[in-house]
Amino acid sequence: MDANHVTVVYRWTANPGKLDELVSIYRDVAAAMEENEPGAEAVHVYVSEEENALYVRDEFADADAVGFHLGTTAARHFPQLLAVATPGPFFFLGEVPDEMRAATEQMQLGASFASHAAGFDR
Repeated sequence: MDANHVTVVYRWTANPGKLDELVSIYRDVAAAMEENEPGAEAVHVYVSEEENALYVRDEFADADAVGFHLGTTAARHFPQLLAVATPGPFFFLGEVPDEMRAATEQMQLGASFASHAAGFDR
């Protein structure tokens, strides 16, 4: 992982009876990211039936790739997602420019931001 890498970890809480629909939408999101977003390095979706929620971890090459995602795949699926679930919180881990931070505020993602301090990859 280089210094420009950005990880986004977040939760969607499904409306009652909508968890299966939420999972289906997220399968489409993951497929679209894999097909159309070269800066999206990984996407992992986890389901918690106990919490009626999805947890997602997106790995991006850099903040530009996050911006591309927010303007394309995320923008296309956001209305469907909001119809079946409540977003947040979202955690952006890595260097994220101020204008992207402002965009997440407009989207009401309940976002938090943190810069990388230490770690390693094998």
